[in-house]
Amino acid sequence: MEENLVIVESPAKAKTIERYLGKKYKVIASMGHVRDLPKSQIGIEIEKNFEPKYITIRGKGQIVKDLKSAAKKAKNVYLAADPDREGEAIAWHIAHTLNLDLKKPIRVVFNEITKDAIKDSFKQPRKINIDLVNAQQTRRVLDRLVGYKISPLLWKKVKKGLSAGRVQSIAVKLIIDRENEIEAFEPKEYWSIKINALQGSESFEADFYGINNKRLALDSESDVKKILKKLKSGEKLRVDSVIKKERKRFASVPFTTSSLQQESARKLNMKAKKTMMIAQQLYEGIELGKEGAIGLITYMRTDSTRISETAQNEAYEFIKGTYGEKFVLSEVRKEKKNESAQDAHEAIRPTSANRTPDSLKSILSRDQFRLYKLIWERFIASQMAPAILDTVTASLSKEDITFHATGSTVKFQGFMKVYVESTDDQTDEPANRKLPTLNEGDMVILKDLIPKQHFTQPPPRYTEARLVRTLEELGIGRPSTFVPTLETIQKRGYVNLDNKRFVPTELGSIVIGIMNEFFPDIMNVEFTAQLEKNLDLISVGKEEWIGVVDQFYKGFESELSKAEVELQSVEIKDELAGEKCEFCDHEMVYKLGRYGKFLACSNFPECRNAKPIVKDLGVNCPKCKEGKIVERKSSKKRKTFYGCSTYPGCDFVSWDKPLPRPCPKCSGLLVEKKVKKGIKVSCISCDYVEEQM
Repeated sequence: MEENLVIVESPAKAKTIERYLGKKYKVIASMGHVRDLPKSQIGIEIEKNFEPKYITIRGKGQIVKDLKSAAKKAKNVYLAADPDREGEAIAWHIAHTLNLDLKKPIRVVFNEITKDAIKDSFKQPRKINIDLVNAQQTRRVLDRLVGYKISPLLWKKVKKGLSAGRVQSIAVKLIIDRENEIEAFEPKEYWSIKINALQGSESFEADFYGINNKRLALDSESDVKKILKKLKSGEKLRVDSVIKKERKRFASVPFTTSSLQQESARKLNMKAKKTMMIAQQLYEGIELGKEGAIGLITYMRTDSTRISETAQNEAYEFIKGTYGEKFVLSEVRKEKKNESAQDAHEAIRPTSANRTPDSLKSILSRDQFRLYKLIWERFIASQMAPAILDTVTASLSKEDITFHATGSTVKFQGFMKVYVESTDDQTDEPANRKLPTLNEGDMVILKDLIPKQHFTQPPPRYTEARLVRTLEELGIGRPSTFVPTLETIQKRGYVNLDNKRFVPTELGSIVIGIMNEFFPDIMNVEFTAQLEKNLDLISVGKEEWIGVVDQFYKGFESELSKAEVELQSVEIKDELAGEKCEFCDHEMVYKLGRYGKFLACSNFPECRNAKPIVKDLGVNCPKCKEGKIVERKSSKKRKTFYGCSTYPGCDFVSWDKPLPRPCPKCSGLLVEKKVKKGIKVSCISCDYVEEQM
């Protein structure tokens, strides 16, 4: 009999942990959940206190068989799924499947996959926390009730394949509300006057402020002309006052799930799904040569900005040794805790401050390196001294007209030596505009007058980053729900991405209109946020899960009954594709299927012509010389590949993306190959290769 069996979710995690635990432990993977609610039915016994009917997930039979076989051979079984509610639920389901004693300490949790963290966690196993399980189960039950009760109604009255959900409906509502704001927005005119002035031979800029040092808005061109009449190039302006201040700028706190997704989108141009996928790889372990597989970051699903004392001390020593003692943060900052934050474990940080990005560059893939670098720099910067900026504000006047000139210089870089947070609307670097030395009473020469007309702008559409931030601020969803929410609303065709910004579709507007009318509670932001708070209370044993579900269902059942009687059928016209069917000459239209949009004949069912939407790469087929290379998806795994548009007449295919430029050596076809360190460009006809990018 083997002494100890450890069950985790993924093979990568299993491999890393087994190396740390040694020969007395066997570590195997469950590949995530082994039980779930059935897909073919609601799976909730509403009349029996909302009892869930769990079944083994289809396709997991062999895994369950292997788990049971391994458990029978082990003296002790430990469940080491991820340290969140989902992980606790996975452990609970596995325990039930294997008939493990829930009264025993069989649960092991750790925030980072490092040797010390793993060994320490196995010294203090605990019982499965049923409160955490109930919190996750409540979310699952609530989402199942909403989805499986409303979706059939939408299929019957609107269109097959639609779905509704608590968080996803709020997300689409936010996008639609923003679009309505944009459409209703009426731009207002305003003007500015900028001047170039000279102090000796040094030029600087100043902006119109007002009259007699009192702010005045310039609403029209006539307002501007009144000011310009009093000013002429070559005249002198008096320096009325010069105010100098020293300002401290503090670093951003370490990453939470939400802030990582936002910053990754802004700085790395990564979608939330890809960010979390790569973060999972960094957490579970990367092979580092002789060191073996090591987890490089702490757990990536967290809403906490807390950092352990050990990590703080290591960062202190690293910063002191690398940059000098003056760059070390002198005292620990007290961060305000978000009311909705679970604060279950630490912020996202590197498992070792000494493991610098540059030391791993040759080992990590391009995207792994970029994300690790972002996480490492953010953490190190958060433990560094504030930057010190010298700011200067000078007030200039000509008679009663006042201009203000501002400047700032970085006196001490502090954390900015390592990292500066970006925003949605501006570049990363702070303003660093220098002013010449100005003293009160100086006279400067007015060189140029630059009036400019402006119009107020509507609020911007939501990017992924903006939407995640808004959902978090409203208390809607939690770290583990953001990515699936973004994926679902796009997959269902409720929104599209246009220039990386969400735009609602007609279908989305219709569905949310129905939800607003018949299910006001679900569409109420405060109501949904309160449900999230109730889940948090369940997770700490302060609320009973059945009571929370029952309270929700009473109101929901009433709204559902009303909708079934009063909701009228809605006809959605298919969007024309702008091309004719090659078989019957009817218009082709866009349809939404399991794998997204496709083209179909509007003469269905008389004509069943349907085909995928192909993207033309603008590259001639190298085989037949007549067709164009287009992007396609494989039928089973939906993997992207490239083929000739004349298929089946020409069977040219490539997994590598062809480029619209010829090989400089033989004029053959160049393709992009994905390799571990990024992308490599090579020719399919000769040995030409470009350096990796």
